[in-house]
Amino acid sequence: MTGSSLAIDISKVSGDQRISKADDVAVEEPLEIQLGYPSAEGAATKSVSITMRTPGDDAELAVGFLYTEGIIGSGDQVASVEHCGDPDSDTGLRNIIRVALNPGVEVDLGRLQRHFYTTSSCGVCGKASLDALRVTGQSSLADQNATFRRDIIAGLPDRLTAEQRVFAKTGGLHAAAVFDQDGELLVLKEDVGRHNAVDKVVGALLLQDKLPAGELGLMVSGRASFELMQKTLVAGIPLLAAVSAPSSLAVQLAQDFGMTLIGFLRKGNFNIYAGERRVTLSL
Repeated sequence: MTGSSLAIDISKVSGDQRISKADDVAVEEPLEIQLGYPSAEGAATKSVSITMRTPGDDAELAVGFLYTEGIIGSGDQVASVEHCGDPDSDTGLRNIIRVALNPGVEVDLGRLQRHFYTTSSCGVCGKASLDALRVTGQSSLADQNATFRRDIIAGLPDRLTAEQRVFAKTGGLHAAAVFDQDGELLVLKEDVGRHNAVDKVVGALLLQDKLPAGELGLMVSGRASFELMQKTLVAGIPLLAAVSAPSSLAVQLAQDFGMTLIGFLRKGNFNIYAGERRVTLSL
């Protein structure tokens, strides 16, 4: 194993031939995210989530997840982020990471108990999901006036693919990247999980004290789901562009919160599902 990919021996079948060869597959390992926070007894530690991820950028993933789920509100609330526990005997990886908060930071224990919206089949109705967003105090991004040229957006997929180092070897990872109005990719992360890739990007911005990111856009390699739209909103990013289709709830969220949502971004063409004013057609 070399970090994010693993070399294995396979049999490749082509027509009537079977050929033995080496191949690289994307690594998928569990990561337990723990939260260390002040309590009446002095200090407490609680397991918040277990996610299947591609190892690498675990600190960004952990703080990005805590931020996009509303458990922490800023990077300066974090005292430390470190792996803990013994390395896995098979992989050598340390699959537990603890985010310790600074003294005086209040933690909503009820929020830690709730079920996170992590899949499209979670069974939570759209209205309840959007109402939950409003309860967390998320504000509309309608006043964010950053604009992005059509040609800049059209070129994003090629830029993303060119920077996907592990995808080039394995073909098995999602990617997410934030870009500026000139099309420069500022942060790019890969992971087996689409939501993890976005959390890694958001976590990197948080640790660099660059949130909210009202002048940036977010590009994802897959579809635009409600959860990815939600994470984009929490990060204060006004535009989400996806290679594939958006869901109906993602479109509704974008409309309700003044965001721009782009889907089917392929071969120089794309659909705008909400917030078309941020996309300029002139060069």
